[in-house]
Amino acid sequence: MDFLSIAKTRQSCRAYDSERAVEAEKLESILNAAVLAPSACNGQPYLITVCRGEKAVAVAKATQGVGINKFATEAPVLLVISEQPYVKSAALGAKLKGNDYRSIDIGILAAYITAEATAQGLGTCILGWLDDEEIRSLCGLKHPVRLVITLGYPKDDSLRPKKRKSLDELVNTVE
Repeated sequence: MDFLSIAKTRQSCRAYDSERAVEAEKLESILNAAVLAPSACNGQPYLITVCRGEKAVAVAKATQGVGINKFATEAPVLLVISEQPYVKSAALGAKLKGNDYRSIDIGILAAYITAEATAQGLGTCILGWLDDEEIRSLCGLKHPVRLVITLGYPKDDSLRPKKRKSLDELVNTVE
C-alpha cells in the first residue's frame, strides 16, 4: 500500500472487534516503523509501553473521563506514549529556540504508528484525553503520558467521508 492510499484509508476507529487479537508480527511491524520515526537530533524522547489484556482494559478506563472514549476498552492493544528526557543537543535547541521538540517528535511517532497499523489492516485512534497519574501508576512510568493509541481490528472497516479543509485553506505559497 503506498502512502497516499494509507492516508486516504486511515481513520479513527471507535469500534473494535474485541474477540480478534492483534498478531505478534503485525505489532512488531508497527513498533519497527516507530523506531524509524524521525525526531530532533535523533533523540527519540519517548517510550512506547504496549498494554494487552487486563492492563489494556485498565489503561483504557483511564482515558474515559467525562464519559468519552468508551470504545477504548474494546481495543485489544493500547500503546501508551510517554515523554522521556531530551538528548543534550535537542534540549539545548529547545531552550534556545523556545520550541517543544518532544511534542513534535511524539506527533511524528503517532503518525508513523497509525500509518503502519493501517498498512497492516488494523484500526487506531489517538487519545489525548487521559488520566496521566493513573496511567503512570498502572504502567510504572516516571515521565508524563502524552498519548494513548488504541489498536485492533475494526468491527466495521467501511470508510467514512473525510472532512478536511481545501488546499486553498491550508497552503500558502510565497516566492
